[in-house]
Amino acid sequence: MSYSIVIPCYRSAHTIRKVVEETMAELDRLGRTPYEFILVDDFSPDSGETVRELRSLAGDHDCVTAIALAHNVGQHNAIICGLNYAKGDVIILMDDDGQTHPSQLDTMFGGLDDDHDVVYGYYADKKHSGFRNFGSWFTHMSVRVLIGKPKDMKTSSFVMMKKYVRDSIITYPAHYTQMQGLILRTVSADRIASVPIEHFERVSGESGYTLKKLLSLWSNIAGFSVVPLIFAQKIGIFTTACGVLGLVWLLIRKIISKTKILGWTSTMMTIIIFSGIILLTLGIVGEYVGRMFLTMGNYPQYVVREIYGDKKERSDN
Repeated sequence: MSYSIVIPCYRSAHTIRKVVEETMAELDRLGRTPYEFILVDDFSPDSGETVRELRSLAGDHDCVTAIALAHNVGQHNAIICGLNYAKGDVIILMDDDGQTHPSQLDTMFGGLDDDHDVVYGYYADKKHSGFRNFGSWFTHMSVRVLIGKPKDMKTSSFVMMKKYVRDSIITYPAHYTQMQGLILRTVSADRIASVPIEHFERVSGESGYTLKKLLSLWSNIAGFSVVPLIFAQKIGIFTTACGVLGLVWLLIRKIISKTKILGWTSTMMTIIIFSGIILLTLGIVGEYVGRMFLTMGNYPQYVVREIYGDKKERSDN
């Protein structure tokens, strides 16, 4: 059995070598060989420092392939790129900052060896910031509501999967990707294990996730579900019903009291509220239509600028 470790990299020049070499040592200790590393630089804004470090790793170790992307596409699209080049029977997704620590690999393998097809490591005690923890919680709740992830399934960015899962994931053609959604559409929930692992502090630096990126990731989750459209439809039905009932009430009041009904302010506020709801609904529908348009136009998930190592380049996706 062979193993592929896929690591998306972003401003990780000072951390990635330690992560890769410690992971090599742990895999050797566990007898999990042969293995390969697919390191994908997501156009790090550090004047090429990360790419140079990845290139150095590829030169120092025959098992390392470094891929430099032509522009930033986000963590999940960078993972898709790495999966396209992975050849192992078992694929392992890790982070570039040392928080998905190689010392936890043995525990992860234990879950996969129990005849599960996907294993997530989850953290009882997270070392993320409060903002990042809130983002993780919000993403977890969104996946539960939008995609139907089981309540007791705990996830993180530390993942192991069998090759057939990877083979299915890379067939997904759309630019907007989200790994949990892709995994859940491929594997039955009872074939996915969650095992508790220790969460380590970052080796250096800070998380690259911002509020904008977390919102973008959330919108990618919504792309795997029609729940937002159903929700918009229900809002439309509710507001229409409220409008009809209000009109009936006004007519009855006018007939009974025979007085003019004044209320310019309330009328304008009602118009503004309902106009906002209409624009929100159109925005949701437009987001879906726009993503369909980009998918039909073969908008790429990523573009490879350069590869360092022995892998032959495949077509961009």
